[in-house]
Amino acid sequence: MFAPVYFDHNATTPLEPPVLQAMLPWLSEQFGNASSRHEYGRAARRAIDEARSQVASAVGAHPTEIVFTSGGSEANNLFIKGAAACLKPGLLAVSAVEHPCVIKPAEQLVRRGWRLHKLALDADGRIDEQGFQVVLAQQPKLVSVMLANNETGVLQDVAALAAQAKAAGAWFHTDAVQAVGKIAVDFRRLNAAGVHALTLSAHKIGGPKGAAALVLDKRVELEPLIAGGGHERGLRSGTENVAALVGFGMACELAERRLAAAPVLIRLRAQLESGLRDMGATLFGTGAERLPNTVCFALPGVDGETLVAQLDRAGFALASGAACSSANPEPSHVLRAMGVAPELARGAVRISLGHANTAAQVNDFFSALRNTAAKLQRLTAVAI
Repeated sequence: MFAPVYFDHNATTPLEPPVLQAMLPWLSEQFGNASSRHEYGRAARRAIDEARSQVASAVGAHPTEIVFTSGGSEANNLFIKGAAACLKPGLLAVSAVEHPCVIKPAEQLVRRGWRLHKLALDADGRIDEQGFQVVLAQQPKLVSVMLANNETGVLQDVAALAAQAKAAGAWFHTDAVQAVGKIAVDFRRLNAAGVHALTLSAHKIGGPKGAAALVLDKRVELEPLIAGGGHERGLRSGTENVAALVGFGMACELAERRLAAAPVLIRLRAQLESGLRDMGATLFGTGAERLPNTVCFALPGVDGETLVAQLDRAGFALASGAACSSANPEPSHVLRAMGVAPELARGAVRISLGHANTAAQVNDFFSALRNTAAKLQRLTAVAI
């Protein structure tokens, strides 16, 4: 089977072999329901408890602060909607570059009497400090700012932002789905600064799809999205997916070890960016601190969606935006929030590297990119 070189790790990651091996028994002979009182159930409960400890360890949290969910989208919704349900409607502030699973529930709350403010960004994708101060003066009740952007890789100074929000009396949440496993994430440090909740997801770090967690300061009251059997301290009812949670735990354990390999990704990122600049590409977010694996760029006169499709045929899997919003033909809301012109934003392509990628693959990619881009630019010139 034809298998393109995979440069789309921010969308999802390959399942790590040790993760699969850890999961397999829980897909066959270990089939117990973790709520059952017999040995099959007790074994499942022990496996979930171990996974909870592994996930907590990866982000410097206590196991009792881990609330398992089916994905990052559910975890983000659980905090935004769950916290709002326990408060009188007021001001909710989210960054303008949040993932749709933060922006959409925030927009839904407007119909329930909440006021929504989308925090402005500077040209490099960082929260505009002056604008943030203006919002804090209005005493928001909830604030959500992602730790690492999925499209540009830009990192926010979440600890500093949270400390300011805490002084204003706000609950602060950060979507750290893209950050965990790529940079060090310490919930205890962030919590001390003012972060009350943090989201992470298994399939971004070599684990299975369908498992994630909300790391939650237990002082924060949430109304559950899913009520029923009282699982996850009553915050997320539903029979646990034991195999997926076991895989999540193992992926977190592996992710901790992988942090030491970040310099390799940084070298590959530099190789990519040097070659792209030589081709006249515009690179986005390079003035800010970023994830070690992410490059977002646009080539003059080339449509991003078309380029991605052509490169896939040439043997390279990339993305033209967030995987969860790939059906949206509009220019990236992330780049628009950074002030990028719509015609340039439509050309944006994201490369997100993984630990299996090599310098040789990057060299081969440039050969394909030069040929493909030249062909598309000729077609564009003819059309004009």
